[in-house]
Amino acid sequence: MTTLSEPQVQQHAELDDSRLRVVLMLEIQDGAQQRFLDVYEKLRHRVASVPGHVSDQLCQSIDDPRQWLITSEWNDPDSFLAWVDSPAHREMVKPMHGCVSDRFRSLRYNVLRETSAAGGATGTRKPEEVRAGSPRAGGHPGMPQVTPGPDGVIRHALTFTVKPGSERKVAKILAGYTSPQAKVDETTRLQRTSLFMHGNRVVRAVEVVGDLGAALRHVAMQPEIRAVEEAINPYLEEDRELGNPEAARAFFARAALPAVHHTPVAGTVRGEVERQALVYPVRKGNGAAVAKLLAEQDGLAAADPRNPVLGGTVFQREDIVVRVVDLQAEAGAQPAAALGVGDEREAAVLGSLLDLGPEGDLRTSAGVARFLAECDMGLVTDRSSQES
Repeated sequence: MTTLSEPQVQQHAELDDSRLRVVLMLEIQDGAQQRFLDVYEKLRHRVASVPGHVSDQLCQSIDDPRQWLITSEWNDPDSFLAWVDSPAHREMVKPMHGCVSDRFRSLRYNVLRETSAAGGATGTRKPEEVRAGSPRAGGHPGMPQVTPGPDGVIRHALTFTVKPGSERKVAKILAGYTSPQAKVDETTRLQRTSLFMHGNRVVRAVEVVGDLGAALRHVAMQPEIRAVEEAINPYLEEDRELGNPEAARAFFARAALPAVHHTPVAGTVRGEVERQALVYPVRKGNGAAVAKLLAEQDGLAAADPRNPVLGGTVFQREDIVVRVVDLQAEAGAQPAAALGVGDEREAAVLGSLLDLGPEGDLRTSAGVARFLAECDMGLVTDRSSQES
């Protein structure tokens, strides 16, 4: 690689529990390299002022001049994700889209070890000490890159809102589509799609084996899916144009709802299993804390044979938190378990992180039942491939 901008080397940087390295692999269109360099030169000074940003490099392949690499370092994943999901970021990178082909990859890594120029290790962390965060997904420059769970399945969600008053029409459209072909290629397959609505918010949770980006592109190109997306476009609160690569990248960036924790179903399941989704009214700035607490409760529930929660996935971006759970009984039978509410102390902690209103109290059975009714998302459709 030929380095085009020299970073400032930190000779004695101490590693903490959350430093993040972001790697963006790009292919620059023929004839657009100088324009790309001009855009990058303007952008890099603006990015340097973003909270949490440490440094970045721009590199060009010595074997193929069309192939470029941008790496950046961040103090923690949350700083990067807050920026990459922001409207300011989308506006900032728009000039770059006209220079870059659709062939790109965005990868994120925790920094585990670092060696200084003198050859000494400036800090190490054992792999098990890496901050648990589970699959991270983002929108830079639009297609999420995530890590599969222990079962080899990638879980991701997209969320968007529709115009108030159009909910019934949208639900009918989304429930009536023909399922696309599950097999994408030799290594990628759609395993399950669950679609929910709460008020005017739509959440589509997908489970994929293989390459999530390839699966999303595959789905977007299917005629039956394109027809559904075109049908709901007039009802969206924010316009989108999936046929336009730049607009599609922006949509996936805005709509991405990463899976931050997954609790697998353990053992043999007997009887009927019900899938349910809940959206939590998070107080400003508490999204990550709510997601962490719900993930801990799901882990405890899955290990308790008396608990109806068999497993679940917590999706979170900023203060949008959605929890999808598989239940062995109707949620109404044990509403506290369905909500992820633990004992009285844990209920008080969760309640302090949420906007429950003046009468909300998760420490009482009446308060739990009321809250469940308020945050329960209606199931629109839940489809699994025959091979799952």
